[in-house]
Amino acid sequence: MKRNKQLFILLLLGGLTTVQQACAQPAAGLTNQQILAETRVAAQTTVLLNNAQDVIPLENLDQNKVAAVHFQYSFSSAFDSLMNKYTAVKPFDGNNYRGKMDLLSQDLKLYNVIVFELAEADMANTALINFIEATQKLKTTIVAFYGTGRALSTFNNFTGPIIWCDRQSLVTAEYTPQVLFGGVAATAKLPQSFSSKYLVSTGFQTTKVRLQYTVPEDAGVNSNNLAAIDNIANEAVRGHAAPGCVVLVVKDGKVIFNKAYGHHTYDADALPEKVTDIFDMASVTKVSATTPAAMRLYEQGKLNLDSTMGYYLPAAANTNKRTIKVRELLLHEAGLVPYIPFYEALKPQDHSADSSEAYPTKVADGYYLRKNYYRDVMLPQMLNSGLRTRGKYVYSDLSMYFTKEIIETITAKPLNIYTAEEFYQPLGMQTAGFLPRDRFSRDQIIPTENDTYFRHTLLDGYVHDQGAAMAGGVSGHAGYFATANDQAILFQMLLNRGSYGGVQYLKPETVELFTHRQSNNSRRGLGFDGWGPIADSHYPSYKASPGTYGHTGYTGTCVWVDPKYNLIYVFLSNRVYPKVTDRLSQLNIRPRIMDAIYDAIEKGL
Repeated sequence: MKRNKQLFILLLLGGLTTVQQACAQPAAGLTNQQILAETRVAAQTTVLLNNAQDVIPLENLDQNKVAAVHFQYSFSSAFDSLMNKYTAVKPFDGNNYRGKMDLLSQDLKLYNVIVFELAEADMANTALINFIEATQKLKTTIVAFYGTGRALSTFNNFTGPIIWCDRQSLVTAEYTPQVLFGGVAATAKLPQSFSSKYLVSTGFQTTKVRLQYTVPEDAGVNSNNLAAIDNIANEAVRGHAAPGCVVLVVKDGKVIFNKAYGHHTYDADALPEKVTDIFDMASVTKVSATTPAAMRLYEQGKLNLDSTMGYYLPAAANTNKRTIKVRELLLHEAGLVPYIPFYEALKPQDHSADSSEAYPTKVADGYYLRKNYYRDVMLPQMLNSGLRTRGKYVYSDLSMYFTKEIIETITAKPLNIYTAEEFYQPLGMQTAGFLPRDRFSRDQIIPTENDTYFRHTLLDGYVHDQGAAMAGGVSGHAGYFATANDQAILFQMLLNRGSYGGVQYLKPETVELFTHRQSNNSRRGLGFDGWGPIADSHYPSYKASPGTYGHTGYTGTCVWVDPKYNLIYVFLSNRVYPKVTDRLSQLNIRPRIMDAIYDAIEKGL
């Protein structure tokens, strides 16, 4: 993770009015320089105690259910909000349990990690201190304490980790949770002895292992120089390139800019965009699900890039696809047709308005496909499709349909289950994955097209791509949904050469192999798109460096990583609402925002 000039940038297109920020929240009445100064004081004075068991930074996010309890601490909302950027955390207001601590214990029983947010006023609450000491016997118990050091003696009988800070403010409320999850390193020591247990110069040190949330100035960028992002995003909404947008910038592993603009749709009563909204990532699925899965199987020796479709898929053994290599699929050099409009061949008997055993595959609200349609019709149609020149670059969705089939054959798991278990859940990605309507309300998901030609309904939480929808919403080329923050986590892991949260998800050499250009026929790596050297386009940005990798998506999305600057740039939108439009490309929104970020970095402070 010790890499210089690293920048990670994520953008999701969503709206005109800034409604929320996901980096450090602006403290009322403070300039960013003042926030930065207080953050540095917090770094010098926030002390981690009782961490001999290395509980902090918190690990195993997929195995831990976290609850946060507060009583007299006045900045609990900011504390809880920041924690939820790392993993799902359930907040509890302890004031609702006064004199009823047994009820609080009952409500906490399904959580195995309990974080107590305490102010000095809580130290006089004997029942609370006794409850904390009892809780530590059964669960991982962590105390975040804000108050004078002399009050630490109250915790002489407490053995769980304590994160102590003597200052109560919005800034410290957002700093302490980052120590807990490893967004920042714990480095400070106690300035003096406060008890026989908490002695001068004691304190545990940790390393930064996850994203940090802070102000641009903390990464050497002047906030004013990022104003061009607002202007371009607002232009996109005014020009009806998309109803709204979310922009997230991470530099040097620090989230320094994350704003939401506009609304879910152009309707007068539409919901305002939020940075926590979930987008249909379209073909970004290829590098957020299918390719990471292939990378994991490759380094485990289970997927050979030079083995063939015929080897992995018996159904391909007697077709013209039998000799196509996995490498050719990932490079889009297999000679496959670009796509097949599967929905055009549907017959009335193939679908129903109601679900049943005969029609189990939900394509959209009120639209169900007959059983095994993908297996019996779509897959054979792809396997029997014609071939073009092998070794020539032709971008094709079929390549990722087939790669998904290979992955599922090897793992014996559906792609959505495998990627969630191997990546999204342990990384702390709370929304990322397929089939979002099974997991979230419609209000949390950005609608895409008002489909008037196939499903005849507004697509909200169902994948926009027709073939992926007919495959049940899970495909290798489309179907993945996520928020800006989740994408930041996933691609920071890749930018860290496979490491995040203290876990090595992929080997550095695997990341290098797949993300670097692998052919003289195109700019692509394995699965990943890449930097284009064509002078008049400088794809994906005029200022992008060679070695930049990522992908775009049809719904108006993109993810780009520039290792030279440690950059990941993601732009997501519902540019297909209410119907498909090219305004996003015509206005050159995505590359212009990317250029604006480079400009801000070059100008510095």
